[in-house]
This record gives sequence, C-alpha cells and structure tokens, in this order.
Amino acid sequence: MAPNHSRSVKLNDGYFMPVLGFGTYASDEVPKSKAGEATKVAVDVGFRHIDAAYAYQNEEEVGKALREKMADGTVKREDIFYTTKLWNTFLRPELVRPALERSLKKLGLDYVDLFIIHWPVPMKPGEDLLPKDASGQVILDTVDLRDTWEALEKCKDAGLTMSIGVSNFNHKQLEMILNKPGLKYKPVCNQVECHPYLNQSKLLEFCKSKDIVLVAYSALGSQRDPNWVEKDSPYLLEDPIVKAIAKKHSRSPGQVALRYQVQRGVVVLAKSFNEKRIKENFQIFDFELTPEDMKAIDGLNRNFRYAKLLFAADHPNYPFSEEY
Repeated sequence: MAPNHSRSVKLNDGYFMPVLGFGTYASDEVPKSKAGEATKVAVDVGFRHIDAAYAYQNEEEVGKALREKMADGTVKREDIFYTTKLWNTFLRPELVRPALERSLKKLGLDYVDLFIIHWPVPMKPGEDLLPKDASGQVILDTVDLRDTWEALEKCKDAGLTMSIGVSNFNHKQLEMILNKPGLKYKPVCNQVECHPYLNQSKLLEFCKSKDIVLVAYSALGSQRDPNWVEKDSPYLLEDPIVKAIAKKHSRSPGQVALRYQVQRGVVVLAKSFNEKRIKENFQIFDFELTPEDMKAIDGLNRNFRYAKLLFAADHPNYPFSEEY
C-alpha cells in the first residue's frame, strides 16, 4: 500500500515524513522490552513514523519489533519512517558514521529514514552516555557543528540515511548550518520540545520560512524522569483549558494536544507505552479544532521548558540562551 501522503509532509529533500510519530524514549526504570512491545502495538494501530535514538538504549528492541512486523506482513520497510539520533559524545566528524552504523547494527536495518544531531552540545567522546569527572560534572567538548553536519551529509550520500536534520537547535544555530560555505543538504527538520506551554511560535515561523519542518517532542507535556525534568513541573494534560476543549469534542486532553500541533503545521511525536493510550493517540485525524480552540490553546504559552539540559548552560553551544 502506498504511504498516505495526506498524513505526511514533504521534506525539502523530496522525501515524505508522516505528521504523527511514535516516540520510544523511556526512563531507566522502564524495562527495555517494553519499548519493543509498545512499538509493535504502535505499528498495529497505524503508526508508521517511529522516533528513536542511540541514547534511548533500546534500538535493539525497537528494531526487533519492526522486523517482526515486517516479517508478519503488517508493513514493508518502505512503509516505515524511522528516525535515529547522533548522541552528544559522537559529534566529532570522524565519529559520526561509526555511530550511525552502530545504530543500524542494533536495529538490524540497512538504512534509517532520518538521522539527526540530538543536541548541539558536544560531550567528551567515549562509551559513557554522560561522561563525568571526579566531582560528578558532565564533561563537555568543543566541536564545530558545521564539520559534524558535513559528516551527516556523507552518511546521506552513502545511503545509510535518506534524510538528515537536527534537534534542539535555536534559530542562530540553524542559520549557522544554512550559511555554511559548501552546504550540500539543508536540515530537513528541527526536532524540539513543543507543547501548549512552550509553543515555539517564533522558531516555527523561522523554520517554515526556511522549508525546515518543526517536529515536536514532549507534545503531551513530559515524562517525569528526574535526571532531565524538575519534579514540580506542571502537568499539561491536567490544564483546565485543554480539558474543557477535550470535553467539548468528546476527546482526551492528549488527543487535543496532538491535534493542535498537526493543525499548525508541526509534525508531532506521541510517546506512550500504554496500549489504550497508544491507540487513542493515533485517533487524531477524524476531528478538527476550531479557530477559537486554537487561539485558546495558543494563549496557554508561558515559555515553560521541561528539558533544560542545565548542566550545559555555560557551554557556548547551549541552545536555550536565545529567545528562540
């Protein structure tokens, strides 16, 4: 069956990305096997865009789930849009292709559809995801991201990935890549935290003007992993305005938060390992929010960020010192 392009967005390199994706991140206490089980459920209910990363440390399980779904005839490889991400310890150009090849080996796939730089902040190379010094501080590194980008371009030319993009970049960092002398391929996307409390309207406008797709993570608020998120963070899905709009449409607050993004031209990721909610999160194409609903949700913006990456706040590449 041909991919349903009405539910996809055309990227600046000609490939298509489904506007609704399934997120595979889980905090450490969740067994890795859960990611595999959830991925199979997601494919069964209709998700074709799978968002993953080396740093989530579950690509073996996710890859196995996808291969099982191909083997049983549910999907073909070309039906799936699979994203992986280059972790911060591999931003030196000579480490880029080996990092992607490592993900491919874990996955058991020949290529990914999208390979993106996970964060613009390089960390000390090595096997540790978060390399720390004796005092427990994360050890950062210095890398010119334009050199990293060139290495991603080579991965695309080698057929290891169809498209290349970035994540957690601010508009100045995007400009730096776009203005790079000898640029061969523009980033197809910038994947950032985006939800009604941080609606990224300025960054969205900037990305649209450059034909770069904005992809929203933490679109339902956020998981509460204490390593990344402060424990007193607000619960987006408990917001009275979101709940009132959901009630009016006989939908869940999660469905409203996802539909909001799709209607404003944002590709949205939905992360849940709960079977009922995975099904629910896919049911966002059969209702529409009114302009009044959209305006009310826009009004919730308070520039509140769940994932702050505070340990990198003093690094010159720290992305969140800029307004957008």
